[in-house]
Amino acid sequence: MVSDLDRVFSKNAQGMKKSVIRELLKLTRRPEVISFAGGLPDLSAFPVEEVADVTLDVLRRDGATALQYSPTEGDPRLKEELIAHHEREDGITLSPENVLITVASQQGLDLVAKIFIDRGDPVVVGLPTYVGGLGAFRAYGARMYGVPLDEQGMKMDSLERKLDKLKKEGKKPKFIYVVPDFQNPAGITMSEERRKKLIELARCHDVFVLEDSPYKELRYEGEAVKSIFSLDGDGQVIGLHTFSKILFPGMRLGWVIGPEAVIQKLTIAKQSTDLCTPAFTQAIVAEFAARGLLQKNIDSVKEIYREKRQVMLDALDEHMPKLKGLRWTKPQGGLFLWVTLPRYMDSEELFFEAVEHNVAFVIGTAFYCDDGGRSTMRLNFSFPTKEDIVEGVKRLAKVIEEHDKEKKTSGDVVVTP
Repeated sequence: MVSDLDRVFSKNAQGMKKSVIRELLKLTRRPEVISFAGGLPDLSAFPVEEVADVTLDVLRRDGATALQYSPTEGDPRLKEELIAHHEREDGITLSPENVLITVASQQGLDLVAKIFIDRGDPVVVGLPTYVGGLGAFRAYGARMYGVPLDEQGMKMDSLERKLDKLKKEGKKPKFIYVVPDFQNPAGITMSEERRKKLIELARCHDVFVLEDSPYKELRYEGEAVKSIFSLDGDGQVIGLHTFSKILFPGMRLGWVIGPEAVIQKLTIAKQSTDLCTPAFTQAIVAEFAARGLLQKNIDSVKEIYREKRQVMLDALDEHMPKLKGLRWTKPQGGLFLWVTLPRYMDSEELFFEAVEHNVAFVIGTAFYCDDGGRSTMRLNFSFPTKEDIVEGVKRLAKVIEEHDKEKKTSGDVVVTP
């Protein structure tokens, strides 16, 4: 074996880091641990029988084609279904040249990073933001600049200052990365006013907006907000989408929408990555959608997650200790909510105590590009049963309460009368 791997590994490979979430999840595999850590769908939401029927029909009718290589751009029939979906859901008019089928949206993130980022290039992200985005951009050597969020999404005044500062320093970001709907990890939704302002700033500074939308269809209350892509109409936005949350992740199917020139370049990048997305899974999902089963499944999934979200919110209200600074978001959709702890608490310290009490979450620092978020955590409500959600929140509340007492007893926290 080569003695000095750092000498032969590429700069990109040397910059890669293990997923914090994946590493911590290894500690939560004991069956007695109630995990709020992953972003897994509910197993009962998977339409197993319908998929079995569709799969058999696809094999009988189009077996030879479905088992062959497919065009890198994607199955034309699946693209037609997606174009109709966007027209129906968001009023977006697309052509097949505006769509690329990918191996889930994570490949979309990687391909976007691959075609845009050179080492040291600036990229603007939220504080916090999706850890998979941070990993993809970091792997290609991006230098990330964070912009804080509030209950309406990325703060546009902070973004404007950040862009102006970078401009004065002679730096132009390759894109601004946002997860505007029920954001992972915070669960918040960007207001339409801020989406319009984001487009305005992107045009002014001549940068792309990368809109990651895994959860948009999973709204449980309130009015839907138009996508940034639909509000733009000028080729300023690239959209990432996936079937992992609205159908199931096992198919590993997603898609990218954007200007034709960008899709062409992404297609070339994909050719050297995997040649094409599997024809078999594309044919199955295309047929599934054509039969109207995709929308039926989305409606079913929303009912399941609506109930689970409410169970978690009610459990938090009932069981969490009344500590100054302890609060959580109340998402209108998606799979996650975000807990902010008192400033004197470190969620990494708390994590190991929580695992000892058989409950797990994801530490907030995993979602920050600047080592922030030490007093925050992400909770997932889609995977655990409703009974486990209640019990898990009780365990977590007990851990937080005991940790608070330890901090105050040790003198780490000054208690004023």
